[in-house]
Amino acid sequence: MKRRSTTKSRSPFLKRVSLREDIAGDETGFPLSVPFVRRRTLDIAFDKRVTIIVGENGTGKSTLLEAIASLAGFNLAGGSADNRFATDQTAPLASLLRAAWLPNVSRGFFMRAESFFNFANYIDQIAREGMPSQAYAAYGGESLHVKSHGEAFLALFENRFGADSLYILDEPEAALSPSRQLVFLSVLKELEAKNCQVIMATHSPLLMAYPGADILKLDEAGGIGRSGFRDTSHYLLMREFMKDPEGFVAGILRD
Repeated sequence: MKRRSTTKSRSPFLKRVSLREDIAGDETGFPLSVPFVRRRTLDIAFDKRVTIIVGENGTGKSTLLEAIASLAGFNLAGGSADNRFATDQTAPLASLLRAAWLPNVSRGFFMRAESFFNFANYIDQIAREGMPSQAYAAYGGESLHVKSHGEAFLALFENRFGADSLYILDEPEAALSPSRQLVFLSVLKELEAKNCQVIMATHSPLLMAYPGADILKLDEAGGIGRSGFRDTSHYLLMREFMKDPEGFVAGILRD
């Protein structure tokens, strides 16, 4: 059985992220073209241990997570502050942000589904250059490449993630089946009990239903606001689908 942290602190490490006041430049170029930057609406107070960011493609979810990961000192290709494999990944938005921490924590992990393959390669390289048992100890005892994509994700979540840390997760459901997403909800509960802060972007209604999470909705016009789970477009769309799946799909195809 995993031991829970005995620390008494239960407030988030990252307290607030907002835009600097001196932003200037071409608003047709990135990152000033991101909706919440163009409209100067980004000012987020993190009040919960688990924050879930939702929104359609192009609203800036991944860009925001990447910038926060940069401010925390994490490898932008994925990993922790100690994972320094070569990457040309940059986070231009980070220079436009102000962040308030208490305390400023560098323990944790930035997980991005799109570059997970490269991260797994990096762990294999460490194993080849040293002691495999040590290299793989935090990932279930073996290479992430010998597992299915979903199993590798869970091996990372269940073995690598420790206490008193910040976890920034960009679409962790990408390789997880619905049943494995339910397992991941248990991982979130463990992390919250271990005094961790989780900031996560997702399109999964299952993950959005995590009890007590703060849901932040980004929209195409640059608006940012809190939302109830049942008010998200993801839940509403899935609810309509589940009422009559065949009829729902047939109607979409007719349109």
